[in-house]
Amino acid sequence: MRFSIALLLVPLLAACTTAGGSTAPGASAPPPRTGTVRVPPTRPPAPPPTAGGAFIAPQVMNVPGLEGVIGSTVGDLQRQFGTARLDVYEGDARKLQFEGEACVLDVYLYPLRPGAEPTATYIDARRSSDALDVDRVACVRALRGR
Repeated sequence: MRFSIALLLVPLLAACTTAGGSTAPGASAPPPRTGTVRVPPTRPPAPPPTAGGAFIAPQVMNVPGLEGVIGSTVGDLQRQFGTARLDVYEGDARKLQFEGEACVLDVYLYPLRPGAEPTATYIDARRSSDALDVDRVACVRALRGR
């Protein structure tokens, strides 16, 4: 019997503790907080140290059919495709853009070791008309054949 009474009192006690935190009738709630909270600035984590300084060797694209482009220097690329429409430098990287009726070819050149001449390590290709991606090998062939 005592156990049954104790079980009946549990919900009542729970209601009292919940109600104890509420505001009594007629009393007003505390005003909402206003103002700004300042969050200290964060810094991105530093890149892991590399041997010999900040040089990071690029990944080189390996797609069958692009062997004559990947690994080429600026001079090699100009002999294959003519004068680049765009020639953009960013640090030790370089981007050349070649354009034909069929497609636009973006060639990204990076040095493979510190102080080395940049060579083509990656290419992108898209249609000239609507900028949708196209097959890189087909674009290279089309630009060589113009």
